[in-house]
Amino acid sequence: MRIGGRLAAAIEILEDMQTRHRPAAESLRDWGTSHRFAGAGDRAAIGNIIYDGLRHRAMSRWRFGAGTARADAYGALLSGFGLSPDDLAGQLDGDRFAPEPLTEAETERWRQTDPSVAPPAIRANAPDWSEFFFLEGFGEDWVAEATALAARPPVDLRVNTLKADVEKVARALQKDGVQQTTIARSGLRIAPVTGFGRHPNVQATPEFQKGWFEIQDEGSQIVADLIFAQPKEQVLDFCAGGGGKTLALAATMDNRGQIHAYDADRGRLAPIVERIKRAGVRNVQVHSDRTTLTPLEAKMDRVVVDAPCTGSGTWRRKPDAKWRLTEQQLRARQAEQSAILDDASAYVRPGGYLVYITCSMFRAENEEQIYAFGERHDGWDLLSAGEVWQDLFGFDKPSPWSEDLNCITLTPAATGTDGFFFAVMQKLG
Repeated sequence: MRIGGRLAAAIEILEDMQTRHRPAAESLRDWGTSHRFAGAGDRAAIGNIIYDGLRHRAMSRWRFGAGTARADAYGALLSGFGLSPDDLAGQLDGDRFAPEPLTEAETERWRQTDPSVAPPAIRANAPDWSEFFFLEGFGEDWVAEATALAARPPVDLRVNTLKADVEKVARALQKDGVQQTTIARSGLRIAPVTGFGRHPNVQATPEFQKGWFEIQDEGSQIVADLIFAQPKEQVLDFCAGGGGKTLALAATMDNRGQIHAYDADRGRLAPIVERIKRAGVRNVQVHSDRTTLTPLEAKMDRVVVDAPCTGSGTWRRKPDAKWRLTEQQLRARQAEQSAILDDASAYVRPGGYLVYITCSMFRAENEEQIYAFGERHDGWDLLSAGEVWQDLFGFDKPSPWSEDLNCITLTPAATGTDGFFFAVMQKLG
């Protein structure tokens, strides 16, 4: 397919998403099923237009003065792909599968609008309602922080040290352009693609099938390291989901001790069993029934709560999510997080640790939850996650956000990772 056909397909899919309020992945999958002629390269290119269109939606619609899928898709090529209106017109000329070209009025409006004078939420490519929550957490730097969430993400790999080391995996995947991550100790990174490019399918490699590595954002790897789980400890991963952090903890603990992986949503927990086998992990028990956790009460050295959240820290990877998210959903998540923290705390032994993690950028889901927990429960001490960061990673690496070195927040702008919040409390006694 030429660029015109790809652009037309992207507009069609974006319109489907807008009309039926569907996630991008679903609309893309259904389009591919009904258009078998489109090869993998075409589908990847169409996906790039769609995701860039969603990343830059606020600015594109402001510059075109239209809240349409057409504005999103054309804006993607002019912003995310860096094409000029003249370049784009030349590439679309004579392509019978191309959509209607930009009119003179549309082209002139694009050229005449100055992005630097747009309202802050437009410059940040963020929903209007989120401005308060970004400002609350990042002050005058909030636009830069939110803007970084509109960039294309890399592919990050966590080397499974139970089966391989970083150098071994790097050599095996050299042709895929992997480089060692800046902060994470067992991480490798494939840089973001440009233009219509696509990342290599590293999950199809023999090395992945043998369990040498997992796909895991560097930020997720970092917070797993910050948990500081030790061999022979008893650990409860209370919101284990698909098992990404469970597997990272197993490697950190060198398969010694015991990790109990639990999630209230059995569907989210389903992939973990196969991943455990592939990774060669032997110290994990999977729990899908809350009643089986009863014997663990007040006995765990560390309880990890990777809480359900808005996912605002992952907007680079899931830009459609930020346009579906509402403030009402944020408030609902806060109530859920409070309840989960209260429940999870019952499993921590005296002297043990309660770890709270989100992939949110919003203080309302992060620091406010930690401080509110402390007000509800006596006998807990908030420790300095910043000092653990310095011990693990030193002082010469990018630093996370922190008001007081206690709670820390990783962000695309500050640490080059997805957005993650991390805090740890110790149970006194």
